[in-house]
Amino acid sequence: MNPFVVLYNFIVRAISPLLALVAKHAGNAFYLYLAAVVSVLIVADAAGPQIEAKMQHGAFDFMMRYRILVPKPDPDIVIVDINEASLAAMAREYGRWPWPRQVLGEFLENLEAQRPKAVIFDILFSDPDIYNPDSDAYFDAAVAATDNSYFPYLRLGSASDPLSKVRPAMIPGVVPIPGQAQENATIAVVLPHFTSILRGGRLGLHTIYPDADGVVREYTVYRNDYGWKFPSLPSRIVRDLGLSEPAVPSVLLNWRGVPFSYRTVTFSDVYNDMLSKNKNRAQDEFTGKIVLVGSTAPSLFDVKPTPMSTLHPGVEILATAIDNLKHGDYLRFPEGRIVYPLVAIILVWTIGLAIFRDPQGERTDRVVGTFEFILFGVSYASINLSHTYINLTGPFTVVLGYYALARIYGVATRKILETSVLRDSTERQGTLGAVLLIIRPAKPSQYTLQHIRSRVLKLGTEPKSVETLDGRQKGIWSLFEGMLVVSWIFPAQDEEAHGRIVRDVKIITASLPKALRQPADKGDNAPAWITHEGRISAGASAPEGWRALFSEAQLRWHFQGGLAHHE
Repeated sequence: MNPFVVLYNFIVRAISPLLALVAKHAGNAFYLYLAAVVSVLIVADAAGPQIEAKMQHGAFDFMMRYRILVPKPDPDIVIVDINEASLAAMAREYGRWPWPRQVLGEFLENLEAQRPKAVIFDILFSDPDIYNPDSDAYFDAAVAATDNSYFPYLRLGSASDPLSKVRPAMIPGVVPIPGQAQENATIAVVLPHFTSILRGGRLGLHTIYPDADGVVREYTVYRNDYGWKFPSLPSRIVRDLGLSEPAVPSVLLNWRGVPFSYRTVTFSDVYNDMLSKNKNRAQDEFTGKIVLVGSTAPSLFDVKPTPMSTLHPGVEILATAIDNLKHGDYLRFPEGRIVYPLVAIILVWTIGLAIFRDPQGERTDRVVGTFEFILFGVSYASINLSHTYINLTGPFTVVLGYYALARIYGVATRKILETSVLRDSTERQGTLGAVLLIIRPAKPSQYTLQHIRSRVLKLGTEPKSVETLDGRQKGIWSLFEGMLVVSWIFPAQDEEAHGRIVRDVKIITASLPKALRQPADKGDNAPAWITHEGRISAGASAPEGWRALFSEAQLRWHFQGGLAHHE
């Protein structure tokens, strides 16, 4: 059995007594009261925590992971990967990571000979190698000879700022924001150790800030700390490439696919070929390319969860950010602090009024389904066809939640809220007149029965019960499946009431061909119905009277053929 159905039935049974009490006082107006409460919560959320807006995360991850139109990775971005294969291959001569800096110096010298557009190290050179000072000196000289190499520095937690002696103005690339800069502020950062890197000034933050759930969706363009603008590494690179930087502090990443979507080459293969006399690789392999040197090796722990993978290498995230800023196709995401809540409120009230007017109407289900399809469809289309993510997840979830609560209330209180002539007859005294209208469609599917029932409920003026026998009944009652039974009661001596009921019967039977969506003169395929009248005793004996009346109607049906229309 479906666990969701079991859970749903359990919830309905558990809260039915409470909802029955509510139904006696509120009736169908409960749907409007619920819409009002939900609207107040939406407004309060928009002015405060914005939980609705934050509902985007799960839907964004799903749509990003399964979108149809995925942008291609920039072919000019190449990752030189210090992967597990490189660590194993280099360990024989240089030991495990970190290798002597001379290795990276030699790599940089040979790489520069191919004239790449930029070389970005996704490696933090924060400390000297005290056991290999000559190796450090070699690397320092190699960096000094370049004008297109970029390096990261690390921003520590702001709680450590008072302990730092580094002022923002001391960091290359950090600029004051007019009217905001605090000259005496100190900032806790880990800067590169090498003089050539600091003198070159091609620095940027590479700190990745995940969302509250630990997943990386955005990338920092710059940080504003104490009125100083600290650019990220991707921002600094696109600036030097002569491209415009985003004016916003962070962007929603437009992912190029799962990890290893970018062209990736193994560091040890490239390095060994560079030092070999017999070259096997193209000597212009990196000409005009943006080359990122970083690690995808899990053992170096530079992996983060993203919408595309739970283990997304940091260097691939950096490559995605550079690609996004280079092409300007990062995702804009308007907050919609007024529009999105307003959409949710309008939809909730539209659904609430529809259910209030027709609690059992089948059209409401279709309308809600259409709303949900449109909301999800617009968000999904925006992430496939544009660079603006329209986050309708909040309205989608609110509408779904409201409708679920409304339907639980409707199911739990159906017997109380619906007109029941049986219940009414047991609560009266004396003798009552009763009228039965039994309808049997030619093809009595559950959909057909519910469709007719919905139409019949709207016809006529007198209170009535409309019930379906759809095959879910057990025992002898299953013999009467595929029927619709309409019943009325009236004071036995009230001819005016009887006349109004007769008029309602004529209205209903006249509408049956339209309700069944088929002509009324197709013989065996035509809808059949019969009306039967009688009298029953009100009070405790009323159920027995109804059983007798129903049996009499069935006998009439049988002896009169049951296929023609009878009155």
